[in-house]
Amino acid sequence: MTNFIVKKVAVLGAGVMGAQIAAHCVNAKVPVVLFDLPAKDGNKNGIVLKAIENLKKLSPAPLGNKDDAALIEVANYEDNLDVLAGCDLIIEAIAERMDWKHDLYKKVAPHIGANAIFASNTSGLSIEKLAEGFDAELKSRFCGVHFFNPPRYMHLVELIPTAATKPEILDQLETFLTSTLGKGVVRAKDTPNFIANRVGIFGMLATIHEAEKFGLSVDVVDDLTGAKLGRAKSGTFRTADVVGLDTMGHVIKTMQDNLKDDPFFGVYKTPDVLAKLIEKGALGQKTGAGFYKKVGKDILRLDTATGEYVPGGAKAADIVARILKEKDPVKKFKAMRESTNPQAQFLWAIFRDAFHYIAFHLDSIADNARDVDFAMRWGFGWSVGPFETWQAAGWNTIAQWVKEDIEAGKALTDAPLPAWVFSAPVAEKGVHTPEGSYSVTKNAYVPRSDLPVYKRQQFRAPVVGSGRDDPKTAGTTVFEDDSVRLWHSGDEVLVISLKTKMHVIGDGVIKGIQRALAEAEKGYKGIVIWNADAADGGPFSAGADLQSALPAFMAGGAKAMDPIVKELQDTFMAMKYSNIPVVAAVAGLALGGGCEMALHASKRVASIESYIGLVEVGVGLVPAGGGLKEAAVRAANESKGNDILQFLKTGFTNAATAQVSKSALEAKAMGYLKDDDVIVFNPYELLHVAKVTARSMFDAGYRAPLRRPVTVTGRYGWGTIRGQLVNMRDGGFISAYDYHLGDTIAEIVSGGDIDQGSVVSEQWLLDMERRAFVSLLNNPKTQERIMGMMQNGKPVRN
Repeated sequence: MTNFIVKKVAVLGAGVMGAQIAAHCVNAKVPVVLFDLPAKDGNKNGIVLKAIENLKKLSPAPLGNKDDAALIEVANYEDNLDVLAGCDLIIEAIAERMDWKHDLYKKVAPHIGANAIFASNTSGLSIEKLAEGFDAELKSRFCGVHFFNPPRYMHLVELIPTAATKPEILDQLETFLTSTLGKGVVRAKDTPNFIANRVGIFGMLATIHEAEKFGLSVDVVDDLTGAKLGRAKSGTFRTADVVGLDTMGHVIKTMQDNLKDDPFFGVYKTPDVLAKLIEKGALGQKTGAGFYKKVGKDILRLDTATGEYVPGGAKAADIVARILKEKDPVKKFKAMRESTNPQAQFLWAIFRDAFHYIAFHLDSIADNARDVDFAMRWGFGWSVGPFETWQAAGWNTIAQWVKEDIEAGKALTDAPLPAWVFSAPVAEKGVHTPEGSYSVTKNAYVPRSDLPVYKRQQFRAPVVGSGRDDPKTAGTTVFEDDSVRLWHSGDEVLVISLKTKMHVIGDGVIKGIQRALAEAEKGYKGIVIWNADAADGGPFSAGADLQSALPAFMAGGAKAMDPIVKELQDTFMAMKYSNIPVVAAVAGLALGGGCEMALHASKRVASIESYIGLVEVGVGLVPAGGGLKEAAVRAANESKGNDILQFLKTGFTNAATAQVSKSALEAKAMGYLKDDDVIVFNPYELLHVAKVTARSMFDAGYRAPLRRPVTVTGRYGWGTIRGQLVNMRDGGFISAYDYHLGDTIAEIVSGGDIDQGSVVSEQWLLDMERRAFVSLLNNPKTQERIMGMMQNGKPVRN
């Protein structure tokens, strides 16, 4: 085994992408230096400093913790080129001009270290041409590394070699990108716009063409091509506005300039509607107008016929919406193709165009069909890739329909589908099989990469037809019901996977945790709480299942909730004091009871994209699963003899204002994660790291913590916080009921009406939580908030 450790990264270019790539390196604890031109006035690093300052304002936030902006080192090309010698990876991210890039390369090349990897973040320029002028040694360490915007959140990175790039350079970079930065790497061929932008921008152009042909407005098209197709909810035109119409124009121009022999070349013409908008300076979201325009609270849409903005909000026809809800892809596509509705015909047309395009170009743009599917899923937010869609809908049937449309002159070009589409082995098995995915150049099925880094992913991203293990059923099931599945993979770790909607915690989940704790003591090294949809954006847990507790409440009133809450508290305490380590593998939402479940684990392993918080005040309640108790315990531990109240304020404020972390890094700053909790950047590695953590804790002789008394602030702390709440209420910042809830939380975290420095048990604090929770359930204002949330999914302010 040879380690490739990136000790420092340099990013050349502090524009939108360069600055955000630097930010994500800092998120991942990779030291980074950000370069740009020297400023003409003032501080010579002014351009970079301004870009770093801007990172704190961007939404979605590029930085997991805004304070980490200060960790980005600043540099300019005039004074600091010597810094490059100490960088293991140098990423160029300046504007998409070949001549500008070459000028910069001449400047920096003499300063690049002998073993450093040099890469361009170009979105579509030729990597081979970019490398012209390099000596052979540097050329062998140069490649394309194309991040997608925004780089923290978009999973895809395309890796593009030149003919001279050393294979080991690509392997090293893929390993770093996958594990350290948490990316999904797809290797692309050096063709214009690579894979995702090539297929994605073609798809947008084809959509615009077909929408015009079928007379559909931009809002209807977006409703049809967004969430209903399992794609980004912004659809087509809204996505273009977000990306920037000028940016889209640049990508189209790359296709126009470099793909003149492509039979689809006619589609690469900049649509008239797009050209007119760019000419007017209506470039989308950044200029306030594009295909859409916000006027006050109203979103207007462009009427492409008149060029005027008119009221929008039109939706797909009911009959078409019903077709799209059909679960069986074979039936769905048959209904789409046979329908006489123009919207359904439009949908079939854009699918046909996409299938035609990817089949025709597969051999030139990608090694295999899987890479095209992952590029579209990870780079454009599609839930299913285009080859997967085709295969699921019946490979040969769809191929025949596309062929018929081409011959009938309905397609965008008369170029026939390639012969491999109708030949063995694809005609018999499709493009995705358990042995691999089809490669045209090899005329064979190519298996997944076997780089060692992928051993860290127990369940790798699957493709339809690959026959890979399903995390919902894999391994050996020890127990399963409607709420939980307890299972293992023969590796001495028992996994609890929640099956409830949004992984809410009801009686079944509580009983499942109790069963797992008892089972683990018989012969496991650890327990991991991990959900099968963790890598797909699923929640860790959205909290307690209020709906399932309603019957008990309706039958016995608020007091009937007391034993239910007590059992939840007892179960979480049993987790905390289990002699078998319990590791919470947190990803996505961990709210309310979900947050408390994580707080009571022996350790937390959290995905960078973890959104953690105690949000009960939103439904007029207070945390009652030990969340406030843990705030008091942690404050007492951290104070180390100093004034506990100073350490308690964060925990109180978090709960009283229902603050939710915007990342795992922010969750550490908020105290929901401890300093020694582990943050994982690739969600597909979460289960592996959690299991390794649990086993290592056991092997190191793990013992449950001893139960210690808790020193509290008493009426001094309660009174101090209450004084601040009074000011907020009287100043009109919070309602009278918000004040009541805040005061109740203050009472609990301070230990109540007792002397400052009093020592209480954890159970004392849990009893206070539970009494307050049950009392609040009787309050009509809390009942209003609960009903409002259950009916509308939004908090009621009362």
